[in-house]
Amino acid sequence: MIGDATAYTSALMGQLRNRARHLWLAALLALPAGCAVGQAGVPRHMQPWNQEFPPFTVIDNIHYVGSSDIAIFLITTPAGHILLDSGFEASVPRLRDNIAKLGFRMEDIKILLASHAHIDHVQAHALVRQLTGARVVVARPDAPVVEGGGRGEPVYDGVYSWTPCPVDRIIDDGAKVSLGGVTMTAHLTPGHTRGATTWTMVVHDGGRDLNVVFFPSANVNDGVHLIGNQRYPEIVPDFERSFAVWKALPCDVFLGAHSHFFHLSDKVERLQSQPPPAKNPFIDPDGYRHAIADAEKRFRRQLDWER
Repeated sequence: MIGDATAYTSALMGQLRNRARHLWLAALLALPAGCAVGQAGVPRHMQPWNQEFPPFTVIDNIHYVGSSDIAIFLITTPAGHILLDSGFEASVPRLRDNIAKLGFRMEDIKILLASHAHIDHVQAHALVRQLTGARVVVARPDAPVVEGGGRGEPVYDGVYSWTPCPVDRIIDDGAKVSLGGVTMTAHLTPGHTRGATTWTMVVHDGGRDLNVVFFPSANVNDGVHLIGNQRYPEIVPDFERSFAVWKALPCDVFLGAHSHFFHLSDKVERLQSQPPPAKNPFIDPDGYRHAIADAEKRFRRQLDWER
């Protein structure tokens, strides 16, 4: 009888938590357009990254709908849209409004991708999937982390968690995701997470085909050791292979999972200046090469220091 009572109480508490969450989400999504978005569920040190930023068209069918430093990209097609990263749950109303300001509908998102399985990029995956019915696509090493709400992530397991999100398609290196004439290719570039994915695609600008790179991150997280890392023993060879991939990728348009990776604010200011620039400032192959070179220098500096 005691066991039955305990099980009943546990089930009841679970139902109450789910009910409270559903009520919170309903209230969150009922916020009127333009209403300030709170920081509930956003780690304190990440809150400055999660400030409002006006949505805009980057180039061709790629649109920026993220925050001041947490990049979210909407890739539009005639058959529906692709969303790369979801950000924080508390920012979903702003995400919805940013998409609407550009003349699109959040409900038309058909595919939801991930740059990597960290809280600032995938916390809202389950909610966006619930609201849109989008198919969630994640690289094989990060898929269990997304499905487990953060469990098993080699850096932040036990530190951050989120609502577990089902993964509808698990992909490997070289996989292609296509929708409405757009094809995105996944390049597995682990290190920052085991499943960190560099996505590439081609856009058209001024009669030219341009290679776009969505860079996930090459940062070694604070407190992470490269040597003797028991939670991620293969981190060094993973980073080594990833840098080789990044250096080999052709890149014309440089974008990334955080806006400071590709100097978002400065480029937007130039893009929207009058008269408009002769060349879209997001066409920045040199910036990409410098960013990868700088990231590799930081990686090797830490590796040398630990040795």
